[in-house]
Amino acid sequence: MDYEMQTPFSKAFLTAVFVGIITSILCLIYNSIFRAETGLAPTAIINVASIIFGVNLLFLLLGIIFYFMRQMKGTGELIYIIALVLLTALLSWKAEAVVRSANQEITSEFRGLLLGIVLIVGIGAAIAVPVLFHNKRFEKNVL
Repeated sequence: MDYEMQTPFSKAFLTAVFVGIITSILCLIYNSIFRAETGLAPTAIINVASIIFGVNLLFLLLGIIFYFMRQMKGTGELIYIIALVLLTALLSWKAEAVVRSANQEITSEFRGLLLGIVLIVGIGAAIAVPVLFHNKRFEKNVL
């Protein structure tokens, strides 16, 4: 018996979870390379634990939001994409104004780290989730 157990909710949710795992790995790689290149030491805000838990919890929520946005006939998915692109742009702009320390060098390096993570997460959320959701090979081979 060959039957499909995938519901629209589980497909949206699991796609977002998969993208969240890949995104957290990319953020960890970026974090490691950035810190090795710049020598940025403070890890109280952005560290391995906050990246792993924060990114994955965010993508769990985004999977649910994506599902409900898709329920809006026609424009829901487009609204989801546009909203996340605009949110990424806003957070990128705000990341450039963050003051992490009285030391200007540490603040500048922290802004670079934060901006990179915001962009990686934003691209994963706004582009990768909808693209993989509609990819039949991804659905067949991964989900």
